Amino acid sequence: MGRPALVIFDCDGVLVDSEVIAVRVLVANLARHGLALTEADAHAMFVGGTMAGNAEVARAAGADLGQDWVTGVYAEIYAALRDGTPVTKGVPEVLDLLDAARVPYCVASNGSEEKMQITLGQTSLWHRFQGAVFSAHTLGVAKPDPRLFLTAAGDVPPETCVVIEDSPTGVRAAIAARMRCLAYAPEGDGVALAGLGAEVFTSMTDLPEMLHLTRA
Repeated sequence: MGRPALVIFDCDGVLVDSEVIAVRVLVANLARHGLALTEADAHAMFVGGTMAGNAEVARAAGADLGQDWVTGVYAEIYAALRDGTPVTKGVPEVLDLLDAARVPYCVASNGSEEKMQITLGQTSLWHRFQGAVFSAHTLGVAKPDPRLFLTAAGDVPPETCVVIEDSPTGVRAAIAARMRCLAYAPEGDGVALAGLGAEVFTSMTDLPEMLHLTRA
């Protein structure tokens, strides 16, 4: 595959370094509900899923969660994200190259549009994705269902799209959608993602070459 016709970015953990913040809030919250986890445990259990799905996983692990838990934990996470969510290093430069090459891009996330407004809105990224934001909360379909990515692609053939992901859930959705998947694993833990069919990279500086954006 050469230069893609469309690049679909995940949001949390790819465009912005928000997952570490959300995981920290989840760990503290679940400890108050009787479930003690390390941040590594929580990352493995929850990252890439929907919060409703995370609630069921937490209950199965022993957490005593009320019916309004999802609403409450979202409020805690959003408050923490508003305090500052850094852009992933190298992302603005990748977007500049996509713009220069006239390759369109969008963001497709299991998170809500409100959450993306908070995280991407702290920088110029939100404006760069105007009209190209796809949320599972809005569409009613979440990864690993491939329909989130297929909806984001619209009329663009799936085999000409590239998805940038960082979670097993997202990789599964991309592969099911028949899209090439590049998995961002900055901590060098991409073995499982590669096993699901993704091409792993560890730095955003690697992405331009993988997207064939460095050719004249």
